Order: sequence, then C-alpha cells, then structure tokens
Amino acid sequence: MTLRVNDADHRVELEHSATLLEALREALGLTASQKGCDDGLCGTCTVLLEGRRVNSCLLLAVAQEGREIITVEGLVAADADDGRHPLRRAAEDRDVLRCAYCAPEQHRPAAEAPAAGDAPGTSVVTEIDLPADAPVRLTADEVRDRLSGHLCRCGAYPNGAGAGQDVVV
Repeated sequence: MTLRVNDADHRVELEHSATLLEALREALGLTASQKGCDDGLCGTCTVLLEGRRVNSCLLLAVAQEGREIITVEGLVAADADDGRHPLRRAAEDRDVLRCAYCAPEQHRPAAEAPAAGDAPGTSVVTEIDLPADAPVRLTADEVRDRLSGHLCRCGAYPNGAGAGQDVVV
C-alpha cells in the first residue's frame, strides 16, 4: 500500500492489523510519535490526518491509504527565514526543553489552528458568541483546554503551551 506522509508518498508492506503508529515508526522510521498508553488517552501518538488530530495508535494503517498524514517530523520542516519551523522557534524562545514524550501533543494546537477555524466549538472554552463561520481564537485558555489530558513526563507543559499559542496568535 501507499501512505502519504509529510507531503511524500511511501510504498510500504504491512500486516492488515498494523496501526498507523506502527507503520509510521516501524515501516517509515518516523519515531517522533510515541507509543504511550496504546488506548488513545495520552496523546503521544498524535498526528494530523487530513488536518485534524488523531491518535495514530487507534487507527488501522490500511484504512489511511490516500489520506494526508502529517507527523511531528513534518511539522518541524525548515522555513525560509532561518531554517527553523515557527513551532521550533517558539519552543526555543520559551526554553521548552523536554524529553519529547509529549511533543506530538504539544505541537497540536498550533499545527491544527487552520483546521480549528473550520470547526468552532471544538473546545469547552471556545467563545460561544462567535459567528458560525468565524475562526476560533486560540487564547491561553483555549490552548490549555486543547492540551488537557495529554501526558507530560518532564514538566515542560507550561512553556510548551505558551509556545503553541505564540505561533498562532
């Protein structure tokens, strides 16, 4: 089968029962997405699928053929200014030194910001008086709510949440 990951097509041979996380890590060598709880609760396996966050440990890889998948590796591609992706620049500016266990989940609010604008109300703190077609403003409360439930083992969560907001504000 062919998986479209980080703007490139990859021909892979997989078992039918392989999860998307297993395909990314084992077949493609993209190891930024971690295997944490294996129940879709911790967020360490988060990837963007068609612009929306998903837990890759819960999805069968064979069902993702032809769909656009973006991993943390795809998010940290260089930009034209100084060779650093805006997410990486914001993390460095805020001294977000971390073990990388939660990196897929920490990058999510900023990475999915364009898609979030298409779906107001995706958070319990989203302003309820926004018009239906208005983009969601990723305030500090919004970013914290979108990160709720993820597991941070090293304590970098506060600065990571701030870095995510820096990118989208």
